[in-house]
Amino acid sequence: MSRTKKETATGPIRIGLSGLGRAGWGMHLSEIKDRTDRFKVVACWDPDAARMKRAQERLGCRACKSYEELVKDSEVELVDIASPSLDHVPQALKALAAGKRVFLEKPAALRYLDAQKLQAMAKKNGGKLFIRHNRRFEPAFAHIREIMEAGLLGEVYEVKLRRHSYSRRDDWQTLVACGGGQLNNWGPHLVDHALQFLDSPVESVWSDLKRVAAVGDAEDHLKILLRGKNKRLVDVEISGGAALAEPEYILFGTKGALTSDGKTLQLKYLDPAVKLAPRKASKETPPSEGAFGAPDQLVWKEEALPVSPKSKCNTDHIWDHLFAAIREGKKFPITLEEGIEVVRITELVKKNSGFKA
Repeated sequence: MSRTKKETATGPIRIGLSGLGRAGWGMHLSEIKDRTDRFKVVACWDPDAARMKRAQERLGCRACKSYEELVKDSEVELVDIASPSLDHVPQALKALAAGKRVFLEKPAALRYLDAQKLQAMAKKNGGKLFIRHNRRFEPAFAHIREIMEAGLLGEVYEVKLRRHSYSRRDDWQTLVACGGGQLNNWGPHLVDHALQFLDSPVESVWSDLKRVAAVGDAEDHLKILLRGKNKRLVDVEISGGAALAEPEYILFGTKGALTSDGKTLQLKYLDPAVKLAPRKASKETPPSEGAFGAPDQLVWKEEALPVSPKSKCNTDHIWDHLFAAIREGKKFPITLEEGIEVVRITELVKKNSGFKA
């Protein structure tokens, strides 16, 4: 069926979905099911025939015999890549070369060199590559960024990001040969968060990777310390081998601190309405009893708040931004350069850790 340019510009974005597993079927499709006025899956491809049949029956879309057929489909304008990690780069390059727009699941690439190839191809073809860092719209992340920008905590000098669980995991995500490991799984999300929290170019990267509970050969516990040129430190820890979890967010500032489990925020900060008395360090011998130094009257405020950012965002809102970028010409909030930088830092983490599978 032929379509006019006007219909193409105003109708739902026509998606060719590659991958009908946990990401494609379980996440992408569930996120757009209430956005039928903006997105429509017209074709799909997966190596599993049963999944293809299910998609045909439930979505009413075409089942392509190969990925190449999906990319060549004239009705497909956006290729949504939700395939296993090893397939991300080759599939994205093919779709970009065919002139399609691409929505690419993380990790964008497993190697920085491949990420640079994606970047070059995307620029050559008019910037049609969008990387799915949907956690950028996580409500807790957004709310905490708002608090930082308001200056309530003073100058934030250290941020801790955590995702802890314990699992004797045994699927492909535990195998190096399949591109598995926590660094490629949860890692891109938290590295992206870390770079946003850093608010500065990266000055140094320290890392340590371990295999603790998973039964494959990839790491399931990792620690990353990023230091910015502004001297702020972001401490990232992702673990599938931690039986007790720390708060997902911890921030230390010169005038207060914050913790969050992702649902609520606990804050303690100096009352901004109370001016601090001037103080000066002394060489004199301190009293033998009592607190160190002279008494200081600090007026603290403590709050427990539900996570509720002013932006009212959620992780599936990345689709709304994608629609606005494609149909309305608005700027996609996750730049291609930011997505490529996540891969660069991830590669440095691997290199610096010395982890051997």
